[in-house]
Amino acid sequence: MPRTISTASATAVARRPRARLALALLLLALAALALPPGRPYGASPEGDALLREVDRVLQPDAYEMYRKLINIEPDGSRKEFVLYSLKKGKDKVIALFLSPASDKGRVTLRLGDNMWLYIPNVGKPIRITSLQSVTGGVFNNADILRLDFAVEYEAERLEDAGKQHLLLLKAKTGAVAYDRLKMWVDRQRKVPTRIEAYAASGLLIKTLYYKEPKDLGDGVVRPSVVETDSPLYKGYKSVMIWAKVKPRPLADELFTLDAMGRIDVLR
Repeated sequence: MPRTISTASATAVARRPRARLALALLLLALAALALPPGRPYGASPEGDALLREVDRVLQPDAYEMYRKLINIEPDGSRKEFVLYSLKKGKDKVIALFLSPASDKGRVTLRLGDNMWLYIPNVGKPIRITSLQSVTGGVFNNADILRLDFAVEYEAERLEDAGKQHLLLLKAKTGAVAYDRLKMWVDRQRKVPTRIEAYAASGLLIKTLYYKEPKDLGDGVVRPSVVETDSPLYKGYKSVMIWAKVKPRPLADELFTLDAMGRIDVLR
């Protein structure tokens, strides 16, 4: 049987640096033994299943879509963009700018963690990052070219929040735009109502509000408006309005650097 250590002895041991380290490692090992077999610390299979259901409702596996993005400045001035977007599977998204005239013909492409911007008459596509914004608003490129949440995040915890679920999500890699998300999910519709996005430091980067659920043409009721604001950009707000969503089979060849200048023919 293990030897019993008195409180006084334990205190004396804890004063010595090496002993404190050994004691900490022992406590971690004991905590690990208390976890359910085959279940890593912080994992929530139930939360992951709900997150996949959220993805299924928000986006078909392959589709075309029209969106309007509106950036609103503190003085009330607005700039609007209209985008035609295509998505296939878990990691392919491409978007064509239809307006304003100054941006017409620009194309953004996302393949997994990699993103590019194509500008007509400039030459080859240029690399962009997830935290940049090709529209200059509070939405960054990761928001505009969003993959399924379950591709980038795993659930650490699923909590009861009354009429909603609360999902606490952690990025799977350091390449993801936000290190952690808090996602409130409508219990009945299985769609987000609010998402708070955090940096690894714990800093709140932005909050996204999912509003006005409706059928956008494919028979599924989902939020048609996403608004976002940020404590880092006080007084600024961006709004994304989904106009039409239509499931459509798409070839992989459409999601390539060579095809970026020809996406307009698909409309």
